[in-house]
Amino acid sequence: MPPPWRLCIVLLLGATLALPARAQAPEPAPSTPAREGVDVGKKSSFAGLVPAERVEQAAQQQYLQLRELAARKDALAPDDFPQLVRLRVIAERIIPYSYEWNDRAREWEWEVNLIGSRQINAFCMPGGKIAFYYGLLDRLQLSDDEVALVMGHEVAHALREHARAQMGKSAVTGTVLGIGAALLGLGSGGRYLADMGNQLLTLKFSRDDETEADLVGMELAARAGYDPRAGITLWQKMSAANKGTPPEWISTHPSGGSRIKEIESNLAKVTPLYERAEKPTEHFAPPRAANAASSED
Repeated sequence: MPPPWRLCIVLLLGATLALPARAQAPEPAPSTPAREGVDVGKKSSFAGLVPAERVEQAAQQQYLQLRELAARKDALAPDDFPQLVRLRVIAERIIPYSYEWNDRAREWEWEVNLIGSRQINAFCMPGGKIAFYYGLLDRLQLSDDEVALVMGHEVAHALREHARAQMGKSAVTGTVLGIGAALLGLGSGGRYLADMGNQLLTLKFSRDDETEADLVGMELAARAGYDPRAGITLWQKMSAANKGTPPEWISTHPSGGSRIKEIESNLAKVTPLYERAEKPTEHFAPPRAANAASSED
């Protein structure tokens, strides 16, 4: 029989070996760098109720009709028209920065046209269908930076699928007659697409949508090398134009003063992006005052 002291050592060793191994502290997860730029949260859940393909198809059909109508009225700018060249150069710089905001934008068949009209107006339909009205460039004498802010704003509406969300909300609440079935995938045919296309032209975006488009548009312009501070002068010009009959493009938008304050409060988030961005090598002047639009509509 082993001595008692030896038995105690054996028991102590056994007890030690039976202790559970101390858990190792988990490796800290690699930190994700904070995203630079604006933060506008998630898209509206109503957008998920409407098939994106249907909305984009309707937009393409409606845009084609508008383009053909302008051409019949001799109000569609030819490809070599200087102000259209200007718009397309700016769009080429902005579009690559759209992909982060909407994966579908990589597959869109982007198109930019200029319509000869005195209206102060611009839009970007779902699917990347952009149109500017000559009056916006001419009557407000927009700089390249200001044009980029307008374009970024309109592109942002398409990227954030504001029209798709408004259509989904309308279909759910039954406020749009004749297109609910098409929106929800229960109908088909040209009539439904035409109804959807007409709806795209009459949608009114909410104040939140407009603010979101302003902020995302600022970031798109800044990353493309255009000064986001031009948003201030842009809305000063818009406010001045609004003193008479409100231009259609801003008649349903938030007031210029509130937009300027929102822009100023977010400049610190996008100015560094602009400062590091590759700046445009091509610069364009606004239209000469003598160049009247071909249409007064």
